[in-house]
Amino acid sequence: MYYQILEKLKPTTFETCQEEQIPFVAVIKPNEWPSIQDALKMGIDMEFDFTNARSTKAEVNLDSLTGTFKIPNHEDLLNQAIDFSFALDERGIVFIDSHDHVEHLIKKIQKSKKWKKPSLERFIYDFLENIIKGDSELLESFDKFLDNLEESILDGKQLYKEQELNALRRKLTKLNSHYIQLIDLAQELSENENNFFQEENLRFFHLFSARVTRLQTTVLTLRETIIQIRELAKSQLEMRQNKNMAVLTTVTTCCMPLTILVGWYGMNFKHMPELDNPMAYPLVIAFAITIFISAILYSKFKKWL
Repeated sequence: MYYQILEKLKPTTFETCQEEQIPFVAVIKPNEWPSIQDALKMGIDMEFDFTNARSTKAEVNLDSLTGTFKIPNHEDLLNQAIDFSFALDERGIVFIDSHDHVEHLIKKIQKSKKWKKPSLERFIYDFLENIIKGDSELLESFDKFLDNLEESILDGKQLYKEQELNALRRKLTKLNSHYIQLIDLAQELSENENNFFQEENLRFFHLFSARVTRLQTTVLTLRETIIQIRELAKSQLEMRQNKNMAVLTTVTTCCMPLTILVGWYGMNFKHMPELDNPMAYPLVIAFAITIFISAILYSKFKKWL
């Protein structure tokens, strides 16, 4: 698929892109790239592995800019990623995508964007914006989850689940790495080493870099929140354990007089006159209960329980 960057993206042909001096966008399959590369005559002097995108990056060539995208999938941040490659010069940008990810993004731009001053820089900016579209909402959902978890821990309703927090931490780490790579990409574009872009349009890359930086800051804040929640849960657990120990200690202390009483009457003395008294047994029981209740009430009065 080929498009001219006019007021809106206009579908066109490869021949028209070559003939007319209008910035263009092309989306091709990997097997088409060798022939397209020769026809475009892009000055690519570095090895360009367009079939294996391991990260998001851009590299300056003799007379072109090449790079790859590896974008985490919101549906499965830890395991899935959207990957494709690109090459550009002052005439336009070519995306090399073995799937339909880029075509889907470009269709969105074609339907929703209309430019007063169309340019290659503005298209790249809108394309990059679509890559991070929905990230703010995703991070907000993470923040809400952590807020609810913190409230439930403070209310004593539940303790955190280590596996859930570990999974969220790994997701945030992956997003953080993704944003760092996007910031580096934007900086590479804004440096404009080959003078492909107009100076007044470099602001688009600075704007994108600033927005991604804010997203990265949010990610770092959420990672710190996870650490705080772990410390909070640990302190809550320690408080519960201390309270349980206090209860057990108090109950043990209250039972000490009874232990003394049991030990006393367990001694084998021959002359214990109260043993012959018919009221001795119930009196000892009443005495033991009175001592225990008195000790409990005293502990409550001292707020030990």
